[in-house]
Amino acid sequence: MPPLKAGAKPAAQEPHGQRSSSRPQPASPRPSPSEPRQEALAPVTMRPRTGDKPAERVPVILETAGEADYRLVDSGDALKLEQYGPYTIVRPEAQALWPKSQAPLWERADAIFTGDTDEDGMGRWRFPREMLGETWPMRLLDAEFYGRFTSFRHVGVFPEQLAHWRWMKTQVEDAGRPLKVLNLFGYTGVASLIAAKAGAEVTHVDASKKAIGWGRENQALGRGESLPIRWICDDAMKFIQREERRGSRYDIILTDPPKFGRGPNGEVWHLFDHLSGMLDICRELLSDDARGLVLTAYSIRASFYSIHELMREVMRGRGGVVESGELILRESAGSKQDGEAGSGRALSTSLFSRWVPK
Repeated sequence: MPPLKAGAKPAAQEPHGQRSSSRPQPASPRPSPSEPRQEALAPVTMRPRTGDKPAERVPVILETAGEADYRLVDSGDALKLEQYGPYTIVRPEAQALWPKSQAPLWERADAIFTGDTDEDGMGRWRFPREMLGETWPMRLLDAEFYGRFTSFRHVGVFPEQLAHWRWMKTQVEDAGRPLKVLNLFGYTGVASLIAAKAGAEVTHVDASKKAIGWGRENQALGRGESLPIRWICDDAMKFIQREERRGSRYDIILTDPPKFGRGPNGEVWHLFDHLSGMLDICRELLSDDARGLVLTAYSIRASFYSIHELMREVMRGRGGVVESGELILRESAGSKQDGEAGSGRALSTSLFSRWVPK
């Protein structure tokens, strides 16, 4: 990729939430003929469930303390300093309410995102040391992929998900048979690559053509063209509704929906309106010997208990256990103060709920 000038904005890429084209769009009384028609997704009502609710484990905190090409170096003052491969990167982080603890490290940052501090706000990257290319190679859990400086502060991977990915990788490797994995709102495909490399047959669904293209680039980077991954650009709800009619079944389902989104044909997704129906269909897609159903929720004003109780209602009569809580990143450069053990501070990133058979 050609290098970016300091402060230049790279080609637009969808943010984390926009894996279903979710960045809120301003209302327009006259949509352009070239714009996709907005189509509200038909509400899906949860079907009545009988039987006992699954057992529960709460609260569960799943922690990522660093893995090869990633670590959270420091955080504070509504910012976070992270190591992505060879680069140290500064990005907004509203959850970092405390002051920075390692000020000299911030002065050596390679890239700084400036602009809208909203989760999906657009902005620019500033390179204080030298101009950097738009992309760079990375590796996590044996999966190779490209990091990328997007115009939405995201870089193509959400490292707090490593906690789920390690769990998934173990399930696939220990199954004794090829598991079928469905990755909904799959973004750039890092989870799909990890699952496929571990031996799974993967169906990757995302509404963004750019995200699907990025995923294919990641697959080619690691010479993984022969890996059994189906890359599908489609609206997630429409896809799983068709899969239910077809009688398709999966052993692991990963769902990482945005708060708000648009499908490739303008379908409108609202998490609080559609989440229960989506999980209800996902339950029907689980095989008899399923290993898990995972939900992660970002940037919503809710307690993990809300999605925890929803997951337990959806999985009534299926047995197993629902474990819910938060995903956190642990700082690697924490300093000892006032007799503390010296472990870095925990930065909360998202809520999750996970059903497992036992």
